[in-house]
Amino acid sequence: MTTQGVILTLFGRTDVGKKREKDEDAFVISDLTNSSPIYAMKSPVSLEVKDRGILIAVSDGMGGAQAGEVASKLVLSAVRHGMSTVQASSPGAALQVSVKAANQDVFNSARATGRAGMGATLTAVLFHGVYAYIAQIGDSRAYLLRAGRMVQLTRDQSYVQTLIDSGALTQEESETSELKNVILQAMGISADIDVALNRIAVRRRDRFLVCSDGLSGKLAGSDMMNGILDSATLESACARLVETAVARGAEDDITVILAEVSGEGVPVFARPPERVAPESPQVLALA
Repeated sequence: MTTQGVILTLFGRTDVGKKREKDEDAFVISDLTNSSPIYAMKSPVSLEVKDRGILIAVSDGMGGAQAGEVASKLVLSAVRHGMSTVQASSPGAALQVSVKAANQDVFNSARATGRAGMGATLTAVLFHGVYAYIAQIGDSRAYLLRAGRMVQLTRDQSYVQTLIDSGALTQEESETSELKNVILQAMGISADIDVALNRIAVRRRDRFLVCSDGLSGKLAGSDMMNGILDSATLESACARLVETAVARGAEDDITVILAEVSGEGVPVFARPPERVAPESPQVLALA
Protein backbone atom coordinates (compact mmCIF):
# COMPACT_ATOMS: atom_id res chain seq x y z
CA MET A 1 0.00 0.00 0.00
CA THR A 2 1.27 3.47 -0.86
CA THR A 3 1.49 6.06 1.91
CA GLN A 4 0.41 9.31 0.32
CA GLY A 5 2.32 12.51 0.88
CA VAL A 6 5.68 11.30 2.19
CA ILE A 7 8.42 13.15 0.31
CA LEU A 8 12.20 12.85 0.51
CA THR A 9 14.53 15.52 -0.81
CA LEU A 10 17.96 13.98 -1.33
CA PHE A 11 21.50 14.82 -2.27
CA GLY A 12 24.70 12.79 -2.20
CA ARG A 13 28.37 13.52 -2.77
CA THR A 14 31.60 11.53 -2.69
CA ASP A 15 35.18 12.84 -2.70
CA VAL A 16 38.54 11.08 -2.94
CA GLY A 17 40.09 13.26 -0.24
CA LYS A 18 43.73 14.34 -0.13
CA LYS A 19 45.75 11.14 0.00
CA ARG A 20 44.16 8.56 -2.35
CA GLU A 21 44.28 8.25 -6.11
CA LYS A 22 40.95 6.43 -6.51
CA ASP A 23 37.68 6.73 -4.65
CA GLU A 24 36.72 3.38 -3.10
CA ASP A 25 33.51 4.80 -1.59
CA ALA A 26 30.16 4.68 -3.36
CA PHE A 27 26.57 5.68 -2.66
CA VAL A 28 23.16 4.93 -4.12
CA ILE A 29 19.76 6.63 -4.00
CA SER A 30 16.97 4.49 -5.41
CA ASP A 31 13.21 4.80 -5.73
CA LEU A 32 12.53 1.07 -5.58
CA THR A 33 9.07 1.40 -7.11
CA ASN A 34 9.69 2.83 -10.56
CA SER A 35 12.94 4.68 -11.27
CA SER A 36 16.59 4.05 -12.06
CA PRO A 37 19.17 4.16 -9.25
CA ILE A 38 21.28 7.27 -8.76
CA TYR A 39 25.01 6.74 -8.17
CA ALA A 40 26.14 10.32 -8.82
CA MET A 41 24.30 13.63 -8.88
CA LYS A 42 24.69 17.34 -9.61
CA SER A 43 21.56 18.62 -7.91
CA PRO A 44 19.06 17.44 -5.27
CA VAL A 45 16.06 15.29 -6.18
CA SER A 46 12.63 15.03 -4.54
CA LEU A 47 10.95 11.62 -4.52
CA GLU A 48 7.64 10.42 -3.13
CA VAL A 49 7.84 7.32 -0.94
CA LYS A 50 5.71 4.77 -2.80
CA ASP A 51 4.92 1.05 -2.54
CA ARG A 52 8.42 -0.41 -2.34
CA GLY A 53 10.04 2.56 -0.63
CA ILE A 54 13.22 4.55 -1.19
CA LEU A 55 16.68 3.18 -0.44
CA ILE A 56 19.75 5.26 0.35
CA ALA A 57 23.07 3.60 1.14
CA VAL A 58 26.80 4.26 1.52
CA SER A 59 29.55 1.68 1.09
CA ASP A 60 33.26 2.08 1.85
CA GLY A 61 35.37 -0.44 -0.08
CA MET A 62 38.57 -2.10 1.07
CA GLY A 63 41.12 -4.48 -0.36
CA GLY A 64 43.45 -2.41 -2.53
CA ALA A 65 44.31 -2.93 -6.21
CA GLN A 66 40.84 -1.62 -7.20
CA ALA A 67 39.21 -4.39 -5.16
CA GLY A 68 37.66 -1.88 -2.77
CA GLU A 69 36.24 0.14 -5.61
CA VAL A 70 34.73 -3.04 -7.07
CA ALA A 71 33.36 -4.21 -3.72
CA SER A 72 31.55 -0.99 -2.78
CA LYS A 73 29.81 -0.74 -6.14
CA LEU A 74 28.89 -4.43 -6.10
CA VAL A 75 27.46 -4.15 -2.59
CA LEU A 76 25.18 -1.27 -3.53
CA SER A 77 24.06 -2.81 -6.80
CA ALA A 78 23.27 -6.14 -5.13
CA VAL A 79 21.35 -4.59 -2.23
CA ARG A 80 19.30 -2.40 -4.57
CA HIS A 81 18.53 -5.37 -6.83
CA GLY A 82 17.47 -7.44 -3.85
CA MET A 83 15.19 -4.73 -2.53
CA SER A 84 13.56 -4.38 -5.95
CA THR A 85 12.74 -8.09 -6.21
CA VAL A 86 12.62 -9.79 -2.81
CA GLN A 87 9.34 -10.85 -1.22
CA ALA A 88 9.41 -10.71 2.59
CA SER A 89 7.08 -10.40 5.55
CA SER A 90 8.07 -6.80 6.30
CA PRO A 91 10.24 -3.99 4.89
CA GLY A 92 12.83 -4.65 7.59
CA ALA A 93 12.97 -8.34 6.73
CA ALA A 94 13.35 -7.48 3.04
CA LEU A 95 16.28 -5.20 3.83
CA GLN A 96 17.94 -7.84 5.99
CA VAL A 97 17.54 -10.55 3.33
CA SER A 98 18.88 -8.22 0.63
CA VAL A 99 21.95 -7.29 2.67
CA LYS A 100 22.73 -10.95 3.37
CA ALA A 101 22.35 -11.79 -0.34
CA ALA A 102 24.63 -8.90 -1.29
CA ASN A 103 27.24 -10.14 1.16
CA GLN A 104 27.16 -13.53 -0.53
CA ASP A 105 27.56 -11.90 -3.95
CA VAL A 106 30.68 -10.03 -2.85
CA PHE A 107 32.09 -13.10 -1.11
CA ASN A 108 31.61 -15.22 -4.24
CA SER A 109 33.04 -12.52 -6.50
CA ALA A 110 36.16 -12.15 -4.33
CA ARG A 111 36.85 -15.88 -4.53
CA ALA A 112 36.11 -16.11 -8.25
CA THR A 113 38.33 -13.19 -9.25
CA GLY A 114 41.27 -13.81 -6.91
CA ARG A 115 40.64 -10.57 -5.01
CA ALA A 116 41.39 -11.98 -1.58
CA GLY A 117 40.41 -9.57 1.19
CA MET A 118 37.96 -7.61 -0.95
CA GLY A 119 35.17 -6.23 1.17
CA ALA A 120 33.15 -3.14 2.03
CA THR A 121 31.12 -1.52 4.76
CA LEU A 122 27.42 -0.84 4.31
CA THR A 123 25.01 1.56 5.94
CA ALA A 124 21.60 1.44 4.28
CA VAL A 125 18.38 3.28 5.13
CA LEU A 126 15.07 2.14 3.67
CA PHE A 127 12.24 4.68 3.85
CA HIS A 128 8.93 2.81 3.72
CA GLY A 129 5.67 4.50 4.69
CA VAL A 130 6.41 6.66 7.74
CA TYR A 131 9.29 4.50 8.94
CA ALA A 132 13.02 4.35 8.30
CA TYR A 133 14.76 0.97 8.54
CA ILE A 134 18.53 1.11 9.08
CA ALA A 135 20.89 -1.77 8.28
CA GLN A 136 24.52 -1.68 9.39
CA ILE A 137 27.68 -3.64 8.52
CA GLY A 138 31.06 -2.11 9.48
CA ASP A 139 31.75 1.49 10.50
CA SER A 140 29.98 3.75 8.04
CA ARG A 141 27.23 5.61 9.90
CA ALA A 142 23.70 6.99 9.88
CA TYR A 143 22.58 10.00 11.92
CA LEU A 144 19.23 11.69 12.51
CA LEU A 145 18.87 15.45 12.97
CA ARG A 146 15.49 16.33 14.47
CA ALA A 147 14.41 19.63 16.03
CA GLY A 148 17.99 20.73 16.65
CA ARG A 149 19.00 17.41 18.20
CA MET A 150 21.32 14.95 16.49
CA VAL A 151 21.70 11.26 17.29
CA GLN A 152 23.84 8.53 15.79
CA LEU A 153 21.48 5.75 14.68
CA THR A 154 24.15 3.12 14.08
CA ARG A 155 26.88 1.63 16.26
CA ASP A 156 30.28 1.04 14.70
CA GLN A 157 31.08 -2.64 14.31
CA SER A 158 34.71 -2.01 15.19
CA TYR A 159 37.31 -3.18 17.68
CA VAL A 160 37.65 0.32 19.09
CA GLN A 161 33.89 0.55 19.71
CA THR A 162 34.11 -2.75 21.62
CA LEU A 163 36.86 -1.27 23.80
CA ILE A 164 34.78 1.87 24.39
CA ASP A 165 31.74 -0.21 25.35
CA SER A 166 33.82 -2.23 27.83
CA GLY A 167 35.31 0.89 29.40
CA ALA A 168 38.85 0.01 28.31
CA LEU A 169 39.07 3.08 26.07
CA THR A 170 37.55 6.54 26.18
CA GLN A 171 35.97 8.25 23.19
CA GLU A 172 38.82 10.75 23.16
CA GLU A 173 41.46 8.00 23.25
CA SER A 174 39.72 6.15 20.40
CA GLU A 175 40.22 9.08 18.03
CA THR A 176 44.01 8.58 18.04
CA SER A 177 44.09 4.82 18.52
CA GLU A 178 46.11 2.76 16.03
CA LEU A 179 43.22 0.27 16.11
CA LYS A 180 40.50 2.67 14.99
CA ASN A 181 40.33 1.23 11.46
CA VAL A 182 39.92 -2.38 12.60
CA ILE A 183 36.33 -3.41 11.88
CA LEU A 184 34.67 -6.60 13.08
CA GLN A 185 32.37 -7.14 10.11
CA ALA A 186 32.47 -6.26 6.43
CA MET A 187 30.49 -7.24 3.38
CA GLY A 188 32.16 -10.05 1.43
CA ILE A 189 34.80 -11.14 3.95
CA SER A 190 32.92 -14.23 5.13
CA ALA A 191 29.96 -16.18 3.83
CA ASP A 192 27.65 -15.08 6.62
CA ILE A 193 27.07 -11.81 8.44
CA ASP A 194 24.99 -10.54 11.34
CA VAL A 195 22.99 -7.56 10.08
CA ALA A 196 22.34 -4.90 12.71
CA LEU A 197 18.82 -3.62 12.01
CA ASN A 198 16.95 -0.69 13.52
CA ARG A 199 13.63 1.07 12.84
CA ILE A 200 12.34 4.52 13.74
CA ALA A 201 9.23 6.52 12.88
CA VAL A 202 10.02 9.58 10.76
CA ARG A 203 8.76 13.09 11.41
CA ARG A 204 8.33 16.09 9.14
CA ARG A 205 11.59 18.05 8.66
CA ASP A 206 13.75 15.15 9.85
CA ARG A 207 17.14 15.13 8.18
CA PHE A 208 19.06 11.88 7.81
CA LEU A 209 22.80 11.81 7.24
CA VAL A 210 24.50 8.65 5.94
CA CYS A 211 28.27 8.78 5.59
CA SER A 212 31.51 6.85 5.35
CA ASP A 213 34.16 7.09 8.07
CA GLY A 214 36.04 9.55 5.88
CA LEU A 215 33.55 12.09 7.21
CA SER A 216 32.89 10.80 10.74
CA GLY A 217 36.62 10.30 11.32
CA LYS A 218 37.25 14.02 10.80
CA LEU A 219 34.05 15.69 12.04
CA ALA A 220 32.44 15.36 15.45
CA GLY A 221 28.68 15.10 15.70
CA SER A 222 28.44 18.77 16.62
CA ASP A 223 30.42 19.71 13.49
CA MET A 224 28.02 17.73 11.32
CA MET A 225 24.94 19.15 13.01
CA ASN A 226 26.13 22.75 12.70
CA GLY A 227 27.23 22.20 9.10
CA ILE A 228 23.72 21.09 8.20
CA LEU A 229 21.82 23.66 10.24
CA ASP A 230 23.96 26.53 8.97
CA SER A 231 23.48 25.59 5.29
CA ALA A 232 20.62 26.81 3.14
CA THR A 233 20.27 23.64 1.05
CA LEU A 234 21.17 19.97 1.20
CA GLU A 235 23.64 20.53 -1.63
CA SER A 236 25.46 23.29 0.23
CA ALA A 237 25.39 21.24 3.44
CA CYS A 238 27.03 18.27 1.71
CA ALA A 239 29.64 20.58 0.20
CA ARG A 240 30.36 22.15 3.58
CA LEU A 241 30.76 18.78 5.32
CA VAL A 242 33.06 17.38 2.64
CA GLU A 243 35.14 20.54 2.40
CA THR A 244 35.59 20.64 6.18
CA ALA A 245 36.79 17.03 6.20
CA VAL A 246 39.22 17.77 3.35
CA ALA A 247 40.54 20.83 5.18
CA ARG A 248 41.26 18.64 8.21
CA GLY A 249 43.43 16.22 6.26
CA ALA A 250 41.01 13.70 4.71
CA GLU A 251 43.31 10.70 4.41
CA ASP A 252 40.29 8.61 3.42
CA ASP A 253 37.54 8.92 0.82
CA ILE A 254 34.53 10.96 1.99
CA THR A 255 30.93 10.14 1.13
CA VAL A 256 27.75 11.71 2.43
CA ILE A 257 24.04 11.50 1.65
CA LEU A 258 21.49 13.89 3.15
CA ALA A 259 17.75 13.18 3.10
CA GLU A 260 15.08 15.61 4.32
CA VAL A 261 11.55 14.37 5.10
CA SER A 262 8.48 16.41 4.20
CA GLY A 263 4.90 15.95 3.02
CA GLU A 264 1.39 15.99 4.44
CA GLY A 265 1.53 12.26 5.14
CA VAL A 266 4.26 12.70 7.77
CA PRO A 267 3.42 13.53 11.40
CA VAL A 268 4.81 16.77 12.79
CA PHE A 269 7.26 16.56 15.69
CA ALA A 270 5.68 18.62 18.47
CA ARG A 271 8.81 19.84 20.25
CA PRO A 272 10.08 23.21 18.91
CA PRO A 273 13.54 23.20 17.31
CA GLU A 274 16.55 24.13 19.41
CA ARG A 275 20.23 23.27 19.19
CA VAL A 276 21.43 20.67 21.68
CA ALA A 277 24.91 19.16 21.63
CA PRO A 278 24.88 15.61 20.17
CA GLU A 279 26.46 14.31 23.39
CA SER A 280 23.35 15.24 25.40
CA PRO A 281 21.25 12.22 26.47
CA GLN A 282 18.17 14.17 25.38
CA VAL A 283 18.95 13.34 21.76
CA LEU A 284 17.66 9.84 22.44
CA ALA A 285 14.10 11.15 22.89
CA LEU A 286 13.05 10.41 19.32
CA ALA A 287 9.37 9.50 19.74
